[in-house]
Amino acid sequence: MEHALSPATLAELRRPRPYPAVSVLTPTHRRGAGSDQDPVRLRNVVAEARKRLEADPSVTRERRADVDAQLDRALAEVDLTHAEDGLVIFAAPGEHQVWSLARSVPERVVLADTFLTRNLVAAQVSERPFWVLSVSADRVTLWSGGVDRVVEDHAGGFPLIRNRENFDAERQERIGDLPSTFRDEGTRQFLREVDTAMAAVLREQPRRLYVTGERAALSFLDEVGSVAKDAVHVAHGGLAHSGPDAVWQAIRPVLEEEAAKDTDSVVRELTSARGHRTFAAGLDELWQSAREGRVRLLAVEEGFRVVARDDGDHLVPAEPGDLDARDDIVDEIVEQCLETGAEVRFVPDGTLGEADGIAGVLRF
Repeated sequence: MEHALSPATLAELRRPRPYPAVSVLTPTHRRGAGSDQDPVRLRNVVAEARKRLEADPSVTRERRADVDAQLDRALAEVDLTHAEDGLVIFAAPGEHQVWSLARSVPERVVLADTFLTRNLVAAQVSERPFWVLSVSADRVTLWSGGVDRVVEDHAGGFPLIRNRENFDAERQERIGDLPSTFRDEGTRQFLREVDTAMAAVLREQPRRLYVTGERAALSFLDEVGSVAKDAVHVAHGGLAHSGPDAVWQAIRPVLEEEAAKDTDSVVRELTSARGHRTFAAGLDELWQSAREGRVRLLAVEEGFRVVARDDGDHLVPAEPGDLDARDDIVDEIVEQCLETGAEVRFVPDGTLGEADGIAGVLRF
């Protein structure tokens, strides 16, 4: 199952497909309450997709058989023991993808000539993905981070390993026998290679970067390259040889402190916008402003979900299952704002007060 949505991947997902491009969305549960319902719910929503394919007179027998086979392959890749909050399956002639999301999605089946990507985009933004580069003198590991975890990532050829006979840098660092490890020419060349590889990863998938390691390692990487200069340094050694849990425990306090600062910054911007009459609040006003490309900054409370119907001029409240109801209207606003170059920030529930879960700063 896929987790990380890069700009290149998103562009590929958005390109037109031969009809029918099938998007199957279903909410899932992490281990615990409700997770026993997920297999049944998944089977039912995929069965609905097959029924829709069967009933569509514009889908030829050959194409229906192709997409049916792609749905079977996608189901075989689903691992509900590691489910998050939402699952998205894409299937089209000759291809399929399975995405696990750390954000709930509505239960939907859509047949079109493009895949439905807005829920992926909203999940990616709300998760605030980041990179962690764990540095030691003989190994550098890359981690992809999200809302509550990090996982090892092999982009850019990571982990990069420096082989030297009788070289145990981690042990020698711990016992203090290697005062000059980060000053020899071999290490200098190794970390230059690390810098080059990480720069390529950031060009392909720009994210905030955190670099962990002994202080000497952080200083030397900063000296020989460029990526560490704009990164957040976390002075914690040993993580290049550790597992994801140790990395997460080291990085989590830093993330929590930064998240609090980011929330304060958003609140200050919204307060300033009130004084300059560029403040907007409420679902309907932000929906209109987003479609006009007027939103510069969008702030959304993390738990804000609304079902609404577009009557042509305004959004009106609706119930799930109502005719023309949009279960994911907030995610649609998020994607529309991103399409027009707005900054989107998710903040803790209750942060926006009387703004009812969503607010923004307008360009004009």
